[in-house]
Amino acid sequence: MSAAPLVFITGASSGIGQALAARFYRAGYRLALVARRAAEVQAWAEAQGLDAARFAVYGADVRDIGAITGAGRACIETQGLPDVVIANAGISIGIDTAVLDDIEVMRATFETNNIGMAATFQPFITAMCARRSGALVGIASVAGIRGLPGHGAYCSSKAAVISYCESLRGELRPSGLKVVTVGPGYVATPLTSENRYSMPFLMQPDAFADKAFRAITAGVSYRVIPWQMGVVAKLLRALPNALFDRVLAGRPRKHRQGE
Repeated sequence: MSAAPLVFITGASSGIGQALAARFYRAGYRLALVARRAAEVQAWAEAQGLDAARFAVYGADVRDIGAITGAGRACIETQGLPDVVIANAGISIGIDTAVLDDIEVMRATFETNNIGMAATFQPFITAMCARRSGALVGIASVAGIRGLPGHGAYCSSKAAVISYCESLRGELRPSGLKVVTVGPGYVATPLTSENRYSMPFLMQPDAFADKAFRAITAGVSYRVIPWQMGVVAKLLRALPNALFDRVLAGRPRKHRQGE
């Protein structure tokens, strides 16, 4: 009897990552869970009553290339090659380019949301290509469609996620691998809890995870969840700059670090 499929998820200590872990587990997957706060992930898994034979926890910060690629190699060695790899770890902090310290915030955002994503995928690609199956999933955001006030670091990093995954999809298509880009709208997580503006079509993490699971297992190339936010994003993308700027005039900025 073959082993149950395996999913590797970063940012598994809370929010979307934790909800995805629970959803894949219910579907019969084994879990490889990665987070800086490994003890919290372990405690969550035990509190949920997860079968110890069906999950493992790896402590790593995706900003540390050696640590996250090492976690990937450790997963292959101890649990086998994953069927699905979800690069979910991300941060969202407002910046003001006029403030010198916020340039470091922008660096941290790109190191986490972009370099960390590539480093998450790196250990698995060669073996997945040899096997000719598997899915690499990049968690983007509807915020990557257009730039929002005070959100320069996050919006640009998520725009880069969309472009990066699109590039990777073209590169890996001949190998049989799927590259799936999932763009969440507003999801009720610690990442959005301090937002100072309205969040239309706000979803609960479990509802989001269910829709994301279906998109990932279907192997779709790109999906905005919920679909209503996809429509909003397309409309915003189509607006001329002058009208877009007028629509966003006076919109509260994303909170900065420490605010």
